[in-house]
Amino acid sequence: MDTLIAVLRKRGEAVRLLVTGAGYTVSVLLHSVGRVLPDLVHRRRFVRDQLVVCGVSPLPVVAVVGLFTGMILSLQVGVELGKYGQSERVSDIIGIVLFREMGPFMSAMILTASVGSAMAAELGTMAVSEEIDALECLSIDVYSFLTMPRLLGLMIMAPILTFVGNVVGVIGGGIVCSTQLDIPFSVYMRNVRLSLEASPGFFGLPDDIYTGLVKAVVFGALIATISCAAGLRAHGGALGVGRAVRSSVVSCFLMIMIIGYYLSWVFYR
Repeated sequence: MDTLIAVLRKRGEAVRLLVTGAGYTVSVLLHSVGRVLPDLVHRRRFVRDQLVVCGVSPLPVVAVVGLFTGMILSLQVGVELGKYGQSERVSDIIGIVLFREMGPFMSAMILTASVGSAMAAELGTMAVSEEIDALECLSIDVYSFLTMPRLLGLMIMAPILTFVGNVVGVIGGGIVCSTQLDIPFSVYMRNVRLSLEASPGFFGLPDDIYTGLVKAVVFGALIATISCAAGLRAHGGALGVGRAVRSSVVSCFLMIMIIGYYLSWVFYR
């Protein structure tokens, strides 16, 4: 009986921590969004710095991953379609898959590993060294000073990086098609354009591109919010910072998968 009670107590404590962490993360998101309009002007330098951190630093990785993702997809899909005499259809699949699903997902994973983990480590180090408490003692709004610029910077740069990765991926697929599948590059690009234009969305933007960019914005907000919340709640010295980084990365990966599925369900049901 005592063993059962101990197990239930341990599981209950884990659930309590999970719910508390989720509530705190939502609170960070709401406070940060609430500080955008009032504090954007006098925090513009911090926002500009975060745009550089969130956009310039991951750009080479996004470009390289996007290039080889497009090349791998074209090679694998093209070989299989070639067995049925439908090799030219690979361009339709590559454009839709990259812009609709793979591009946002790929960019979000890269941003989680490179930018989100760095955010959690920075804020976690500040938390364990009591710098957060010092800011509060100086009556400085932590959400305005620390989390809002990071949230805004990642929400702006995530769709831009996603679009760049998609374009590079399409070009990579065209390289494989023209060199290994005997499909002219011009024919490939024309088919990609026609496949995307087949589903018009808002403001003349193809629906697949539009939905992919919306997913990227949501993923950017998720990564920034979860990472900042994990960093602000860090405690226990260097070990606590490590736990915060690990927790933020795992949570971001899980939420990207879950929210990505529901966004796809909303857009394409």
